[in-house]
Amino acid sequence: MLKRINTSLLEIAYEERGDANADPVILVHGFPDDAQTWEKVTNGLVAAGYRTFTPYVRGYGATRFLDGNTQRSGQYIALTQDLIEFADALDIDQFILVGHDWGARAAYPAAALYPKRVRALVALAAGYGTGAPSHDAKQPVSLAQARAYWYQWYFNLDKGREALASDRRALCRELWKLWSPSWRFSKAAFDKTAVSFDNSDFVDVVIHSYRYRWANAEGDPRYEELVAQLAKAPKIKVPTTVIVGAEDGATLTQASEGKERYFSGSYQRRVLRGVGHFIQREQPKAVVEAILKLARTAKPVRRASLSASR
Repeated sequence: MLKRINTSLLEIAYEERGDANADPVILVHGFPDDAQTWEKVTNGLVAAGYRTFTPYVRGYGATRFLDGNTQRSGQYIALTQDLIEFADALDIDQFILVGHDWGARAAYPAAALYPKRVRALVALAAGYGTGAPSHDAKQPVSLAQARAYWYQWYFNLDKGREALASDRRALCRELWKLWSPSWRFSKAAFDKTAVSFDNSDFVDVVIHSYRYRWANAEGDPRYEELVAQLAKAPKIKVPTTVIVGAEDGATLTQASEGKERYFSGSYQRRVLRGVGHFIQREQPKAVVEAILKLARTAKPVRRASLSASR
């Protein structure tokens, strides 16, 4: 059953599964996807004795902004702050964090800036990044990766915004095909997810995200202090596993190579053959196994209240 809870800016829609006393795992989806992407993964986690939370990020599904005047920012740090406030609202002190695509790019800052909250991190289809244009936009992009990022350049043009606004389903369906070329998803599966793209803020959030990423849009001033911290590329202390698909047509495997220097805790990177961008949909068992393996190495949850931990 879909639940809702308020943060400072949002009414976040989310699914919750598992025993109320079990250790929590928060799983955050990416673009263009929604919380249903985790269904098979949460099946495995709940069976293993965990409690799962799968929110719809800003601009997707039934998640809504509380104030019509709030900037429809797609900054990854905005998603990070949404995530932390989501955990606060649910009175979750510590949790295992799993993110895919946008969710991974929001999860890295969460682990870096809030190491006392994040027990362990599993990031899918994206290597370490800060989400701060002053850092990320200056990183080298190979010609092959630049070609794969065609949609990001497209969204930086008026024509790209028009295309997303006029037929978001057709464009997003094409991205699914291109990004996971060996995955044969059903029309029903895509259509079920694409309902989330009908959110009235979807286009604004998506376009802002990709324009801000490449320093072509201003960020929300409320995140300036956090962005300044991220521009220093802080290291991640918590145990981390990164999983990428060898056939990913969006973020190539080379983009996540050589990131070990950003991690001071345990770090592992895996490349799955025959798998594209939507790893949790294509190989959910492998994702579940990675989460459970990492969870066994993470520090146990401290049963302290949020008020006591601050």
